[in-house]
Amino acid sequence: MQNKEVCEEKSVNEKNLEIFNRYFPGCLSMENGNQLTLDTEKLKALLGDFSGIKEEGYGLNFVGKKIALTQAFKKNDKILKPLNKSTSKHILIKGDNLDALKILRQSYSEKIKMIYIDPPYNTKNNEFIYSDDFSQSNEALLKQLDYSKEKLDYINNLFGSKCHSGWLSFMYPRLLLAKDLLKKDGVIFISIDDNEAAQLKLLCDEIFGEGNFVADFIRKTKSTTNDAKTGVNYQHEFLLCYAKNKEFVNLLGGEKNLENYKNPDNDPNGAWINDNPSAKRMTPNSMFKITNPYTGKVDYPPVGMSWRFSQNTIQKHIDEGRICFKKKHKDNERGFIYKRYLKDLKTTQKTFDSLAFSDNCYMNQAATKELLRLELAEYFSYPKGVDFMAKIIEHATEKGDTILDFFAGSGTTAHAVLESNKSDYQKLSEGGGVI
Repeated sequence: MQNKEVCEEKSVNEKNLEIFNRYFPGCLSMENGNQLTLDTEKLKALLGDFSGIKEEGYGLNFVGKKIALTQAFKKNDKILKPLNKSTSKHILIKGDNLDALKILRQSYSEKIKMIYIDPPYNTKNNEFIYSDDFSQSNEALLKQLDYSKEKLDYINNLFGSKCHSGWLSFMYPRLLLAKDLLKKDGVIFISIDDNEAAQLKLLCDEIFGEGNFVADFIRKTKSTTNDAKTGVNYQHEFLLCYAKNKEFVNLLGGEKNLENYKNPDNDPNGAWINDNPSAKRMTPNSMFKITNPYTGKVDYPPVGMSWRFSQNTIQKHIDEGRICFKKKHKDNERGFIYKRYLKDLKTTQKTFDSLAFSDNCYMNQAATKELLRLELAEYFSYPKGVDFMAKIIEHATEKGDTILDFFAGSGTTAHAVLESNKSDYQKLSEGGGVI
């Protein structure tokens, strides 16, 4: 065992490379026959030198990128002032979220398990203005960023418009700070629609590292759409998920419903369910007949499908009792049972399906009903529901984890956290536990 551990231990170079990529994602790449290539300009930018950043054209070299980076690295001169004394473990901060993130970094660096944000979507109907405060004197800013006065004026005007560069410049420093707050096994979820989904994906690839992309979930937003120009009924938006370090992420959550697993025949392998032995593929050596020796019933795979297993494997399952032939069955029934044993499940926890939010219960309408009940619907557009947030929390966190939402909106994240805590307390109380 010791020899195996020694063989599997990472070399000093591998450990150094892992640490470098953790703190400077996207700066190293493998090129020219697995040769490491260092993007020195990107590295210098992450260390505070923005002079080599190009801003011409479209893409991640967007206009205003230098200013966006200075916003993240600029020292914070704000303080957090409590309105009253409280013993609550929860914190609600009112103010510019860029300032708040810098303040939180002082006490919560690498301590947040999950971040969820629902940022402005940069739509034509969105009234949000991306107007970060560039309080430095123009002379200091021009010198630091190597700008002409004309270019600085152009960028300042740009931030008041609905363009990609303005939106990216607004999001960039906030996501950089968010990354610093995440634990090594932490994840961030970001709701977005088509207006900025492509830009957000590229931005997150740069900040978190392309290899730390976890998933792109689909959320159903509505049943119908008012835009009939293309004939497409557009009903969804996206939920991007990135990790601080994907190697440490596990989004399994909650226990599967296993009540259908029974053992009516006292099978020594334990509880089982009658599973489907066919698969949606056409494999020539899996297109044979299976004959019931009791009734003579002959079964073939359904049309367009084949058996999951070869003939030899099927015979092995018959010999082991995994496949059992029925002594009585209806004419339209399969003549055998294929057992899937509970003990063979890789995990009893639920997987986090990328289509988990495609049901109607996650639509905007459901969230609006919640706000109508609270007489708050007129104040919040396109809210997310508590059930939506609860499922994310179920899969991404454990008891005692810290959750952050720096675009709080209607407070859905806080609501879902409180409901989750209440549920955990109820389960513990019913089980005779103590908090």
